[in-house]
Amino acid sequence: MNTSSIQLMLLVLLLAVVALFCMLVGAAAGLLARIDGATYATALLRGAVAFAGSATLSLALLTFVLAVL
Repeated sequence: MNTSSIQLMLLVLLLAVVALFCMLVGAAAGLLARIDGATYATALLRGAVAFAGSATLSLALLTFVLAVL
């Protein structure tokens, strides 16, 4: 394997981990909102906002790390 294929494989793996982390954050936020008494629509919206926020921060951090390397 050459270096570029290893870097690509690492990038794909990191993106999968980021996606999994963001899904867990969104699901936890939606569940906590629902437990707090929010309607299903409001809980779904809060979960989506938490997913989007965590995805933005995670991808920005990943971009920064890749730019430094």
